[in-house]
Amino acid sequence: MLEPLRQGLPPLNLAAASDAASCALPARYEAVRDARQFTRATLDQWDLSDRFDDVCLVVSELVTNALRHALPAGAPRMAPQEPPVRLHLLRWSERLVCAVRDPSDDSPVARDSGDFSAESGRGLFLVDSFSDGWGWHPLAGALSGKVVWALFRLPRPADRPGPGRA
Repeated sequence: MLEPLRQGLPPLNLAAASDAASCALPARYEAVRDARQFTRATLDQWDLSDRFDDVCLVVSELVTNALRHALPAGAPRMAPQEPPVRLHLLRWSERLVCAVRDPSDDSPVARDSGDFSAESGRGLFLVDSFSDGWGWHPLAGALSGKVVWALFRLPRPADRPGPGRA
C-alpha cells in the first residue's frame, strides 16, 4: 500500500512508520469534507488532535488542488471504479506526513501569494506556511500521476501534552 509513497517523500523509512492510514476520495468537491473527517478521526486515534487545525488546513488544500487541477478536463465528477485521488497519513514518533496521490503528471505550481483577495491560487502558499515542508514527486512503475506531500514535525512523545499533562 505504501510503495507509491516511497517517491518524493523526505528521507524517512516508510517501513518504520508507527502508524499509517489511507482513504480513497471520489472526484467531487464534497471529498474535501470527507478528507477532513478522515483526518480528524485518524489524528484523534493517534492522540494528535492538538495538531488538527494545521493538518486539516493542509489536507484540505492538497485535496482541493488535486480535485481542481489534477483531474483531466471534462472528467466525470461521478465516482469511478477506482477513485482518482487518495489521501495518506503517515506518522513516525516525531513526524507526520500527509500525502495526496492524484492522476496528473503535472507539477504543482505555487502562485504569488501577494494577492490574498484572489479567489484561488493560495493553496500551496498555505501548505508552505502551515507545514514544516512540502514537496512532490511523480509516481513510477504501474501507477501514473504524482504524490504531493506535506511534513509536520511532532514533539517527542515525552514532550507531548496528554491526559494529565499540560
